[in-house]
Amino acid sequence: MSDTMLDIAKQALRLATQKGASGVAAKATLDREVGVTWRDGKLEKISEASTRRLDLELYVDGRYTAVSTSDLRPDALGPFLDNAIALTRTLTPDPFRGLPDPALYKDQSTADLELDDPGYTAVTPVERRARAQAMEQAARTVKGSDAIISVTAQFTDTSTESHRVHSNGFEGSRRATEYSASAEATVRDPNGRRPEDWSDVTVRRYADLADLGLVGRQASERALSAVGAKKIPSAVVPVAVDSRVAGNLLRRMLNPLSGGSLQQKRSFMEGKLGKTIGSRLLTIDDDPLLPRGLGSRLYDGEGLTARKRPLFEDGVLKSYCIDVYYGRKLSMAPTSGSFSNVTWKPGTKSQAELLADMKNGVLITGWLGGNSNDTTGDFSLGFKGFAVRGGKIAEPIAEMNLSGNHLETWKKLAAVGNDPYVYASFRTPTLIFDGLQIAGT
Repeated sequence: MSDTMLDIAKQALRLATQKGASGVAAKATLDREVGVTWRDGKLEKISEASTRRLDLELYVDGRYTAVSTSDLRPDALGPFLDNAIALTRTLTPDPFRGLPDPALYKDQSTADLELDDPGYTAVTPVERRARAQAMEQAARTVKGSDAIISVTAQFTDTSTESHRVHSNGFEGSRRATEYSASAEATVRDPNGRRPEDWSDVTVRRYADLADLGLVGRQASERALSAVGAKKIPSAVVPVAVDSRVAGNLLRRMLNPLSGGSLQQKRSFMEGKLGKTIGSRLLTIDDDPLLPRGLGSRLYDGEGLTARKRPLFEDGVLKSYCIDVYYGRKLSMAPTSGSFSNVTWKPGTKSQAELLADMKNGVLITGWLGGNSNDTTGDFSLGFKGFAVRGGKIAEPIAEMNLSGNHLETWKKLAAVGNDPYVYASFRTPTLIFDGLQIAGT
């Protein structure tokens, strides 16, 4: 860890206190990102950026503001704080604003979450370029590759170091790395369309990267499998949602759990704590202590000690997502204002086995826009994917629509796969729903 960045956070806290702030939270962050993009047989872009940033939450005379700066020169910090504190004094007092109760900082885990790759600095420019090039080349080795119009592959790695200090006693530091590899392919369709699809992986440690040739091949195969896609008739049918896109549907259902939505009466989850929201298969945890998890942390963005907590158990809502501010407004204990790793109680069957059991319906493999109303729970989402006939994936479909209400839809959850998507913080498996409304022709 860099003493310099920690020193900057502490210096900002001291100065802000001296200049009249009654409460201060300071966070100093150092980010480095390196990326290589390989497109259609050629190196398209190499980028590298390092940024330093100071974020401050200031509490002055019952008033609050959040400010940030990237100018961390010692002689610039004082004037910046003078202006920020003067601005804060012009705002309307808010009695609910304030630093967290220090009791919420206690009992922080000392576990090594393995978020930082000790070999990060050993990754060379040659390796990055070779990784991106290998994905692009592999994408062109699949059957039907003569229909490929374009392939773009990207390899990116990041290193983040952050230090957070509060004037009422909190101090925390973390360092994390990420490696992301992705490929996107566009292909030619005889009907004049240009289907495209993607594949990607994101991990904490370089050694955990999957076969990146597979990433390239999957992107092309998925795009090619969509050739000839068309609408099918509207119906109420069983619906399977592929694991790599199921997290999007889940996130739309979880958004109204936030304290802000609840307090502002914009949540269909209001008053539902302890009530049944879904089938017994809806068993989900928020697990911040998962080793190498993409959402893992020892403390959250307010310094609250991170703890595993259930969100749903056997379909019953067990916890809201409450930060300190809205916890005070709602007279509820804070749980955390953000999700970490959202994990499921896994099923025992693969996607292929689930589709065999489903027999007929549709498999959703991508979303095409849409909306979800946090207040009512109604949603309408465009999708693409495949028809399922006789338990097998059949013809590709596109420009379809899935509609319903979350309070009804999740009660129709009929099966959960054994295939959680591990390359995201929402580790959602394949989901099977009974009798959902799809619209096409």
